[in-house]
Amino acid sequence: MPLRRTQHDFEKRLQKRLKSWYNRNKRDLPWRKTRDPYRILVSEIMLQQTQVATVIPYYLRFIRTFPMVALLARSPLQNVLKLWEGLGYYSRARNLHRAAQAIHEQWNDQVPSTVEGLSALPGIGRYTAGAVASIAFDVAAPILDGNVRRVLCRIFAIRKDPRDAVVQERLWGLAEELLPERNVGDFNQAMMELGATVCLPRTPSCSVCPVREYCRAHRLGLQNRLPVRIEGRAIPHNDVAVALIQNGRSLMIGPRPERGLLAGLWSFPEMDSPNPTTSRGIEREVEIRFGLRSKLLRPLEPVTHTFSHKRITYHSFLFNCVSPPKHLPEPWQWIPAEKIKDYPLPTATRKILDQITTDRLPLAAEKTAVYRKSKNILREKQNA
Repeated sequence: MPLRRTQHDFEKRLQKRLKSWYNRNKRDLPWRKTRDPYRILVSEIMLQQTQVATVIPYYLRFIRTFPMVALLARSPLQNVLKLWEGLGYYSRARNLHRAAQAIHEQWNDQVPSTVEGLSALPGIGRYTAGAVASIAFDVAAPILDGNVRRVLCRIFAIRKDPRDAVVQERLWGLAEELLPERNVGDFNQAMMELGATVCLPRTPSCSVCPVREYCRAHRLGLQNRLPVRIEGRAIPHNDVAVALIQNGRSLMIGPRPERGLLAGLWSFPEMDSPNPTTSRGIEREVEIRFGLRSKLLRPLEPVTHTFSHKRITYHSFLFNCVSPPKHLPEPWQWIPAEKIKDYPLPTATRKILDQITTDRLPLAAEKTAVYRKSKNILREKQNA
């Protein structure tokens, strides 16, 4: 009994201290001004693996466009992806769209109020379900994101890899034990806020931490060594050839497959060339794949993009189509260059496109033709 009472007192003191600190110091964030579970769901999905400062403008634009779940559910996925463009991790946008459709069709536009109901939605995991349930409905549900994981590892001086499955379950258990009886959402947000602003990954600000007297890592001088960091594997690096094929004022572009990297976004054809840094063989592959002959205009600057699991350098080549086919194979289309930015594009594709066209400027082929014509006129004047 004394041990249980001591643990209970510890939890109560920590809860009180942390919530008092949170009420005085919490950041003014747009999703904290609402109890609408739909808007909270949108914010939590956007915040996955993305910094708050990056999310804020995307969140505000998204809510202005889709203020209600029914509007999101009825919108074409392409519109959703376009609004998400640049935020990354596009599977989140696809899952949010699917979740909105499920809420619209199966829940009469009402976001489920339980962890079980939320977890049944497409793409909603244990953390997101707990966050939405606790913040929107004050359900006694724990959360465990990167910030909370770091806070718990330091408070309880956990000296094992937090990514280990057994350690993960222990952390979930500790997060649940610390929950207060009321205002669970505020407490969970306070834990996240502490990790995001004070209990930082490197050089934590222990001098201003409201719960440092309850932190075992601080007491033992281990705050800079916890959580345990295990060196990750090197990220693989791939080189990919990209063919930009123009036909007059249009470029060939198409949607990516519904499954796989950057699913649903639009991009230029990626080639299977064994040597993606040169144009040799790419013209032949263009003819075989698309039934058209093309002529190289110029190579573009390489564009490197880092994903969560790999890094890709795109080596792009601009071609002019000299024998366009009557019909392009699905799903490729000729799209006017000035219209391409209306489609949802990966960041790398946008950077590639920016090299050859800007609003009201001619494409590279046209500029090349003008240059050659001017040069010929000058030569004729010199020979006259």
